[in-house]
Amino acid sequence: MMSSRLVIVPLLLLTLAPPMAGGRGGINLYSIPQEIELGRRMSAEVETQARIVDDSIVSEYVNRVGQNLAKQANAPFAIKVKMIQATEINAFTLPGGYVYVNSSILMMADNEAEFASVIAHEIGHAAARHATRQQSGGQLAKILGGPLGVLIPGLAGIAARQAAGMAAPMTSLHFSREFETEADQLGVHYLYDAGYDPGASIDMFEKIASTERATPGRVAKLFLSHPPTQDRIKKTQAEIRKLNPERSSYILNTSDFETIRKRLYDHLM
Repeated sequence: MMSSRLVIVPLLLLTLAPPMAGGRGGINLYSIPQEIELGRRMSAEVETQARIVDDSIVSEYVNRVGQNLAKQANAPFAIKVKMIQATEINAFTLPGGYVYVNSSILMMADNEAEFASVIAHEIGHAAARHATRQQSGGQLAKILGGPLGVLIPGLAGIAARQAAGMAAPMTSLHFSREFETEADQLGVHYLYDAGYDPGASIDMFEKIASTERATPGRVAKLFLSHPPTQDRIKKTQAEIRKLNPERSSYILNTSDFETIRKRLYDHLM
C-alpha cells in the first residue's frame, strides 16, 4: 500500500501541473534549471562542430530580431539566437532557449518578416519547452512500462539521471506533428505582437517547399520532418485569421535586413 501511494502522487502532480509560462502545459520531467543546463551543454557541443557566423554586425542583427520576438513569448528562460554558416536550409531549437538558424534562411528570405517567421517558430518550440516535453513523454512511457519499483525514487530523480546522457538523441529530435502545429501557432502570434506581417510565415512555408522540389536534399531532413503541407498551411492561415484586431499596416521589411543580407553575402563569398 505504501508503494502505491508513492507511485500515484507524483503522477497526479505531473498530470495536473499548470501550463508553463509561454507554453501550453503538459508533462515535463525536467525542472527549468535542468533544462537550461542541458541546453548549455548541448549548445557547447553544437558550437564545436558547426561554424557560427563570426561577423559581429550580422550576429547582433540576428540576435536583435530574435530578442524582439522573444519579448512576446514570455518564455521561462532567456532566449539566445545564433546563426550557423551553412548552405543547407535549416533551423533548430535546443532545450533551455538555444535557437540556431542557418545563414541560408536569411539568404532565402525576401524580407525581414519572412526571416523572422522562422525564428518565431523556433522560439515557439523553446517557449513551449517542446524538447524536454517530448523527451519526458518517451521517458514516462518507459517508466510506466517497467517495474513499479523504478518509480519509488521519484520521477524528478529519474529525469536528472537521464540529463547527462541524452544530448545525442535530442539533437536529432523530430518534434511531433502536435508540437509543430503548436510552434506554428505560437510563431504567428509572436510575429503579430512584434508588429510583423504574420502572413510572412505562409510565404516562407511555400519557399521551403519550392526549394525542396527544385533542389532535393537542400532542405535539412530535420527541418522537413514535418513538411509545410497544405494542411499545415491551412491551420496556420486559420490561426492568422484569429488575430485581433486586424492592423492596417505591418512590418514587412527594413533597411537593416537589406544591409545585413548584402553583408552576409559578402562575408560568405
